[in-house]
Order: sequence, then C-alpha cells, then structure tokens
Amino acid sequence: MNTLPAVSFPWLRVGLGLMLWAMALGAQASLAAGSAQALRELHGKLGDKLAHSPLKRPIVLDSAETDGGLQGDVYAVVDHSLDDVRQALEQSSQWCEMLLLHINNRRCRVAGDTLTLSVVPRYDKPIDQAFELSFTHRTVSSGRDYLQIELAAQEGPMGTSRYRVLVEGIPLGEQQSFLHFAYSYDHNMVARLATMAYLATFGSHKVGFTVVDKKPGGDPEYIRGLRGLVERNAMRYFLALEAYLDGLPVPAANRADKRLRRWFEGSERYPAQLHEIDLATYLGVKREDRQRDAAPAR
Repeated sequence: MNTLPAVSFPWLRVGLGLMLWAMALGAQASLAAGSAQALRELHGKLGDKLAHSPLKRPIVLDSAETDGGLQGDVYAVVDHSLDDVRQALEQSSQWCEMLLLHINNRRCRVAGDTLTLSVVPRYDKPIDQAFELSFTHRTVSSGRDYLQIELAAQEGPMGTSRYRVLVEGIPLGEQQSFLHFAYSYDHNMVARLATMAYLATFGSHKVGFTVVDKKPGGDPEYIRGLRGLVERNAMRYFLALEAYLDGLPVPAANRADKRLRRWFEGSERYPAQLHEIDLATYLGVKREDRQRDAAPAR
C-alpha cells in the first residue's frame, strides 16, 4: 500500500485523539524482566547508559515498532525505596491519581480492581468529548527484592487492543530503586493509518528523545514519526509516576498540588519534546477537574 486512503477531517480529528492515547499506554507481559535476578542483570547492562544518559539523569528510554503495534520502555534509578513504590501503586485508586497527572487525562473512576480513565483529544476539550478505557489492576509479584504491577485492557477504541501497562522494580539500597516502566498495544490498519495521518499533518513538527543524527550546526536531530510519539508519551507517564512518588512525604492537604507542579516541572525539562501549555493553564484545568469530581487526595 503506497498511499493513505482519503480521510474526512472530522473523522481524522477524532481518530487522532484516540491514537494519541493508544500510544500513551500499554505493556505486554513479555516486556517484563520477570524476576529480581533478571532485572538486576538488566540494570548492570544499562549501567553505562544510565550514568551517561543524554537526558541528564539516570534514565534510559527505548521504543520499537512491532508487527502488531508499538511498545515503549523507560528504565530509571529513582530516589525512592521499593517499599514506597509498592505502597504507592498497590491500589487502583492510587493509579488513578497518578494517571490524572497527564495533561489529557480528565477523569478516573474505580470499581474494585478496575479503573476507567476518561481521555480527551486535547487538554482544552470538555469532558463530554472524552473516550474511555477500562483497565484491570493486578499485582503480579510483591516481594522484598522484586515488585511487578500491571494494568491490562483487552479492547480499545478505533481498532486498538491488548493494552498493557507495567511497572517493575528492585531495591538499590535503602532509598533508591531501579524501575522499569513498560507499555504496548496492538492496532489494526485503520488505527495505524490514522496515526500516520496525524504525524504527517498536526504532529509533523513533534520529535522524540532518541538522537538519530546531527543537524548542520551540530544540534541533535531527534527521532520523529511513530517512535517519536511513543517516546514522548512514555516520558510523560514516567514523570507522572515519579511525581506521584515525590508527593508521598508531603502533608495530605498539599499533596495533590505538589504532584501537579512536580509533573509540570519535569516535563518542562524537555521543552522540545513535551512543552504544550503554561503552568497556570495546566493547574487550572486539573483543579477544575478535581473540584468537579471531588476526588480525594491520597
């Protein structure tokens, strides 16, 4: 197939929002290291990359196109104990609080081990234009030396399916952990074409984090296209996880605001990839959402 099919503009706008979320979440079980030993070996292999990361912190970001969809991985050393990570993510409601830090996630509801997330195509769209994804929350392993927690959704919008979101980690001393955040999803041809249409139009100026070349003046040339979009969303969600953890020692009354500011500050460290709005607008949208749904801070 050499050309894209004709796509009406309204359909494209809807499809693009769905595809943006599709690339924001997912992780197949095969992406997990699966044990403390395997993750420790991976930490050792990534040691040099973590120490000399172009992201100016111990983070390694990877992405790939698969036969059926896309996947992304973030490996990072964080200044939190594994017990803190476990306690922060053991309940579905806690995942809701974390995921709502993302700019396009506007509502999250919990029923038992299921969380339903409402996502808008753009942050300034009303909640009634959101689409929903329901995930099952599961703790796969929760030992002293290894943690693995995942979200899974078998069906998604616009030809997407088999979403997996995963966090696994091992302790590095008393106050540090090595974490692996992973995601993947499957898509059909319609979903892929909608994404490609977005990247050829509205998203043509956007870049990811992987350096693929150097510009004539010596500045880095960053990856674009499908992997660029995956990398941006992978980093946004890792920053949400980190901001949520950073809020743990803050008094409950100030915790939600601290996490929001921390997420925004983290995103602004990479303006070429992640900048979209100013702090006042971001905080305003999130506070309106919280007031609307009266979501209690955890």
